[in-house]
Amino acid sequence: MRVYKQTITVILLALMLGACSSNTKEKPAIPDKPASELYAEAQTAINNGAFGEAAENLEALDTRYPFGPYSSQVQLDLIYVYYKRSDTAMALASADRFIRNNPTHSELDYVYYMRGLINMAADYNMFQNLVGVDRYDRDPSFSSQAFSDFRTLINRYPHSEYAADAQKRMMYLKDNLARHELAVARYYIKREAYIGAVNRARYIIENFSDTPSARDALEVMEQGYSALGLEDRAEQAAAIRRYN
Repeated sequence: MRVYKQTITVILLALMLGACSSNTKEKPAIPDKPASELYAEAQTAINNGAFGEAAENLEALDTRYPFGPYSSQVQLDLIYVYYKRSDTAMALASADRFIRNNPTHSELDYVYYMRGLINMAADYNMFQNLVGVDRYDRDPSFSSQAFSDFRTLINRYPHSEYAADAQKRMMYLKDNLARHELAVARYYIKREAYIGAVNRARYIIENFSDTPSARDALEVMEQGYSALGLEDRAEQAAAIRRYN
């Protein structure tokens, strides 16, 4: 099984390296066309799922007509197109640029929503999912930022059409973040770093009390206190767990 997984990884790496080498070839420049024609071609490409072509047309529009009638919509479209291309860096940079330059724009709720989606997508690791690696002990920074993006959306634009979906995604992210903290707490138990384990478990209970991980955190807390010789606190944690 291990050999099979390693083979998959090698194949995927080879495909990625091949894609990178092909991307180094020079691409023909976008012809000099009116803004309306470039934008129409970009929209056609988006509708056809040709996001690379769409990006090229939108980038040309953004460069050639930075203050034209399509300027704001081009920037919004670029956020979406980069997201669909899994270009996290460019998607986040475009979203941040839009927020910075358009602090009162009517579609800022959409931008925060897209920012959350981009960070959620960045947290998805193809290799780890393919080979069955438990991802809850991995860096949760993208999930944390996605949670923050959705929270900003809901707090600032509670009546946004994206608010309901953002709320559901926050619940999913909260559970993932709690599971990450639990994985760290259990790791500390294994390493006999009991004070660190207890502190992580307490953090879960204080910040993620409405997730399934909270009950498991009480068990970690019980183990940690018991190992530290604090039997009264260990029993208290056990009692709370029994009644929840």
